[in-house]
Amino acid sequence: MSPVTKHRLLLLLPFTIFLVLLAYFAIGLTHDPSKLPSTMIDKPVPVFDLAGIDGGPGLASTDLTGKVQLVNVFASWCAPCRVEHPLLVRLAREEGIVIRGLNYKDKPEAAQAFLNMLGNPYTSVGADKDGRVGINFGVYGVPETYVIDKAGRIRYRHVGPLMPQDVENVILPMLRELAK
Repeated sequence: MSPVTKHRLLLLLPFTIFLVLLAYFAIGLTHDPSKLPSTMIDKPVPVFDLAGIDGGPGLASTDLTGKVQLVNVFASWCAPCRVEHPLLVRLAREEGIVIRGLNYKDKPEAAQAFLNMLGNPYTSVGADKDGRVGINFGVYGVPETYVIDKAGRIRYRHVGPLMPQDVENVILPMLRELAK
């Protein structure tokens, strides 16, 4: 190989590396970060038994069988939880959906104040003070919402605050289908 050919190949090397990196980042940007994989889909909810907040009814894995329902992971310190909360209240009141709350790494008195101020859409709320139950569910952060079937299996996981289009296009159709 002549010195001129070697020189041209050396000049092409940075350009080739640049194209490979560009392709890698372009592919990465097409992935939706809110669609995080969950190993818990189609598996039974983890076994747990949590006390309630402020003396109210707690939450146990045995509560999550017999009917299709939602488990919403929330915290009083979570700003996106405040965004989705009116939608949860509407779903519970107008649609009659059973929603269970998993209060994640929060103080029970702060969670109760949050619900007193914004309304309580939950049939029951479990205080997951150390986040252990959330970890067993596969929670990455709050809010997250899980669809649980009649057998107590996790059928769907929504990461981030629920928005009306999420409820209309995914959650409600899935709840109706699972209720059959």
